Amino acid sequence: MTPAPDKSNPMHGVTLERILTDLVAHYGWNAMGQKIDIRCFTSDPSIASSLKFLRRTPWARQKVEKMYHDLLRVRARQLPTADASDT
Repeated sequence: MTPAPDKSNPMHGVTLERILTDLVAHYGWNAMGQKIDIRCFTSDPSIASSLKFLRRTPWARQKVEKMYHDLLRVRARQLPTADASDT
C-alpha cells in the first residue's frame, strides 16, 4: 500500500516543465544561469534542453526545485491576507 500524496506540499503535481516555465517567466534565463551555473541555462537555453539535462542530473534538478520553492514562498508572502481585505 502506497501512502497518499501530500496535497499540502506546494510542489505536489507540478511538473518539471511547469517549474522551468514559471522560473523563466519570473527570472529569465540570464538570472537563472547566475543563480545556478549550468550550461543549459547560460548557453543557448531552451526548455527542451533544460528538461533533458535536469531529468538526468539529480543535483541540478534539486537546485532548480529549491529555486522554485523559494519563488512560491515569495509569491505567498506577496498575496494579501483575507483579514486585510475585510477592512
